[in-house]
Order: sequence, then C-alpha cells, then structure tokens
Amino acid sequence: MNFQRLFVFFFTSVATGLAAAYLALTLWPNLLTPPTASSIAPPSTEESRGWADAVTFAEPSVVNIYTSKITREEGKPLFENPLVQHYFGDPRRKPRLHRQNNLGSGVVVDRNGYILTNHHVVKDADDIFIGTEGQPQVPARVVGTDPDTDLAVIQAAGKDLLPANLGNSGQLRVGDVVLAIGNPFGVGKTVTQGIISATGRHELGLATFEDFIQTDAAINQGNSGGALINTAGEVVGINTAIISSTGGSHGIGFAIPIDLAKQVMEQIIEHGRVIRGWIGASGQDLVPLAAKTLGLPEDTKGVLLSGVLEGGPADQSGIEPGDIIQRINGEVVSSAQAVMNQIATASPGTGMDLTILRGDQSFSVQLIVSERPRDVD
Repeated sequence: MNFQRLFVFFFTSVATGLAAAYLALTLWPNLLTPPTASSIAPPSTEESRGWADAVTFAEPSVVNIYTSKITREEGKPLFENPLVQHYFGDPRRKPRLHRQNNLGSGVVVDRNGYILTNHHVVKDADDIFIGTEGQPQVPARVVGTDPDTDLAVIQAAGKDLLPANLGNSGQLRVGDVVLAIGNPFGVGKTVTQGIISATGRHELGLATFEDFIQTDAAINQGNSGGALINTAGEVVGINTAIISSTGGSHGIGFAIPIDLAKQVMEQIIEHGRVIRGWIGASGQDLVPLAAKTLGLPEDTKGVLLSGVLEGGPADQSGIEPGDIIQRINGEVVSSAQAVMNQIATASPGTGMDLTILRGDQSFSVQLIVSERPRDVD
C-alpha cells in the first residue's frame, strides 16, 4: 500500500513537471535554442573602422624631414707635455669636420611645395631633404623661420605634394579625440591617438609666444613639426614638444594651434619673416597678493605693467610702470600672455584702445602699435 502511494506521488510529480516544461517551451521557444552568430549584433562599420578615414585623408600630407649640419672640431695639440711643447713647438692636429644628422616631420600646406614645420627642426641645417612613402628624398630650402613661435616654412624642389586640409583650432574642446602623425625615431610614418588635455598652455619656456594645445597622444623625437589632426582629418596643430625626464613620451605633449601657425606661415611666405605689433611694455598677471599690496580688492583682474620702454608707444601715450591693463579694445584681458599675443598679432600702425587702472582711477588710452624690434626678448 505504501509502495502504491509512492508510485502515484512520483508519477504525479513527473507529469506535473513535464506539463510545466511543455508550457514553458511553447510560450518561450528561445529557451531551447542557444544564440547563434547571426543573432549577435556585429560592431558597426564606424566602430570597427575607428579613425582610419581621418588618417587616410591626412597622412599623405605629412612628410619626413632629414637635416644635416657640418660641425668643425678644432685640432688639439699632438703633445700634451709642456716640456715637449717647449722644445718642439705646439703642432696641432688638423681640424676635423663632423656631419650631424637629425630628423623631424612637416605638413604640406600648398601645391607649391611649401611645408610647415618647427624652427628647431631646421635650425642651422646645411642640408635639408624631405621624404614621402615610396618616393626618393628631394632637397628643400628654408623660406623663413620664426624662433619666437618655434615655426618655420621650407619649400621642396620639384615635388608634387598633396596639401593638408587646415582646420580651426579655436573650436577644439578638452576631451576631443586627436591623432598625431609623424616620424618618431625615424621608424617611419606613425599614428598615435589621444585627446585634447588642455588648451592655452603658456609659461612653459618653449617659445616667446605660447598658446599650446596639450595632448596625451604619444609624441616622440622625430614627431616635431608633424600634424595633430582631428577626427575629420583636418590639421589642428603642429606637434612641437614634450615634457619628459627620459626623452620618451609620458603623455604630456604640446602642439602649436593651427590658427597661430597659419598666421606665422602666411607672413613667412609673403615677407620671409614675421612682422609683429609692439607697444614697448612688459608685465605679468595681477595675482591676489599683488592686488592686496596695491590696496586693491584681491579679485581685481588685469596685467600689471612692470616695465615701460622710454620712447615706445606705451610711454608716448602716458602709460607708466605699475599701471594695470584691464581691457584691450573693450575686451577684458585674460592673462599677460594673451595680451602679449594680441598685441603681437596687431599690424604695425593699428590703433589700440587700452583701459588702464592706476590706483583707484580707471581711464582709457589710445596708442598706435609699432613694429616689434627683432632684438626684443
């Protein structure tokens, strides 16, 4: 009797389980069928391609630059012993010449063979050659250089080069994806990816006029003068320098904004040099401690003038050391470097209106911008 009850209970449980399974499979048939390859969505074409289109668009316009410089080593005495020199004179070895080779990168800017690069890439070079993938190297000449921004323009001879599409660096935002193209360590054309880490970097000691883009895209020796491009393949910067204790990339690289580079490039091509504005005054950012010392509210903003050159435009207009520039042509100044850059980009002969704070008095001064002397630091 107990066996019959156990059998009936077991049969009833199995039947109930089978019925539940049948109902589940009827309502949800996918439970029995594992997912197939076709049921898993593949990555989109855009995701799988990455930024290849941008690189394909920009890469042909980036060239390798090879420079060489002849250095002379003066001959040393054949005999170091003073006694020997006393009796036999001081015959010296003949001077020896050494060839020092360097490399960098450049960006083609038009079909006439003009190439934008860094001043330090071609500085003091006796010979310059440019190379592109699969093509023999051809000689190039220096059109002009601008040490104040570390930019230079060279021109390649007899070469049909594809110019780059120059973008707008003023539209860059921190976090934007960028790609660096160049010839690091001479290994060949190389592309690295990063983001815009910061804009408007200055007081780095790299150049007189600084407004650098900071990026974590890997930049190494040989990248100098190469292109920093956006995801549309437009050049937004000229790779220039890194901060590194070893000489390798540590994720802190700097590029000159293409907007500034274009201004310099156009002047070099037209004049062979850069003509800048100048007012004959120097200063630094007004910090809270200095403002307090001057008896001003600590949140007072402006550029505190530390020097005014006698006879310069600022001096002739009545500006004095200790004055504070707060506005230029009605626009609030952001920093001493920004003021310096703004004045430098003004054409000589241009009128400029400055709002000056002297003590607790604010007043306007009109002056005429002069040409910046070449020997001014």
